Amino acid sequence: MIVVTGAGRGLGRAYAQRLADEGARVVIAEIDRAAGTNAAEELRKSGAEALFIETDVSSEQATARMVEVVLNKWERIDGLVANAGLANSVGGATYDQIAIEEWDRIMDVNVRGTWLTCRAVAPHMQKQKQGSIVTISSDTAAWGSPRLLHYVTSKGAIEAFTRAMARELGADGVRINCVAPGLLNNDATSGVPAAKREWNIQNRALQREGTVGDITGLVSFLLSDDASFITGQLIVADGGLVFH
Repeated sequence: MIVVTGAGRGLGRAYAQRLADEGARVVIAEIDRAAGTNAAEELRKSGAEALFIETDVSSEQATARMVEVVLNKWERIDGLVANAGLANSVGGATYDQIAIEEWDRIMDVNVRGTWLTCRAVAPHMQKQKQGSIVTISSDTAAWGSPRLLHYVTSKGAIEAFTRAMARELGADGVRINCVAPGLLNNDATSGVPAAKREWNIQNRALQREGTVGDITGLVSFLLSDDASFITGQLIVADGGLVFH
């Protein structure tokens, strides 16, 4: 049983689909009721066992309730993809132009949300002496994308958080790893200028666009028993734009 936050659309939706296709029972933890409901319905139509739970990851009460609902239904949580975050339409301002309210909004969802979700889920994995968590960063935290300081900072924080959590969870057999995707060719990046896309491709070791499948397979692997001796790691999946 795997929880995917922010799974109503975009990469989160793709993670949920990949995991369902591989036989997992999936919880769509999503703040957007319409998107979450639709995602769960589509998964069920394809034969998967899926449940939507309306969840604001920046709320302690909401994340605790989400876990309570899951445990009442399935009694355990085997995996978590802490994917929910703000990314689209947050760039463009220089470091001195970012509004404090916008900075706080990014940190509340991306950093606080990741922490609260893991804080709600991890104790139950520790009791089970088993479980795997995947957090989501971005390759921009490795190379320092300009005019995106608040987003880049939040993703760097998630990487550090993952390493620290690995130390705290490891004794109980719970793993946590971080995936940092590069720029992908998907609906969520449709507004990215062509010049930026071309710059990414030309500066990668693998000079092609990234696809959703390049990331979903990696997340599935990290949740699986095949990755049972991997924890606290950051895997940058951007075709070699950066080497980490």
